[in-house]
This record gives sequence, C-alpha cells and structure tokens, in this order.
Amino acid sequence: MEPTLRNARVVGPVPYLKDGGKRVHIPLGPCLIEPVDGQRFDVIWGASGQRSAMLSMQDLETATSSGHLVLLEAVA
Repeated sequence: MEPTLRNARVVGPVPYLKDGGKRVHIPLGPCLIEPVDGQRFDVIWGASGQRSAMLSMQDLETATSSGHLVLLEAVA
C-alpha cells in the first residue's frame, strides 16, 4: 500500500485491541486508512473522524484479503 491517506469501507469484522487489551471490531461503514510508518496504519471512522484504531501491516493485509476491509481511492 502506498504511503497516502485512503478512503476505505469496513464490510465485515475487522478486529483491533482497545486500551486494556479488549478485542473489539471496527464498526461497519466508511473509514480512512492513514499510514503511520511502514508497519502500522491508523483506521479512522465516525461522523467527524472521532474514533480510530491502530492496525499492523499484517492485520491490514488480513482484513483486505478476507474482503472485510475494502480499500478505495486515495484522498486528494
């Protein structure tokens, strides 16, 4: 994935760890994917972008290859 902000859509379960170690899912619907570094990505969602979760490269690849996270166009 090139290092740029991308539109995406969560269409199936995409798990992440909350503070305290609880495993939850990113809600279904639109989101943004922002690279943090070569191995981590911030997934941002909510009407005002008020929620986010950090995913590893492996977690992102698993979510996209399963079809649960659909990457769309880059944000201009």
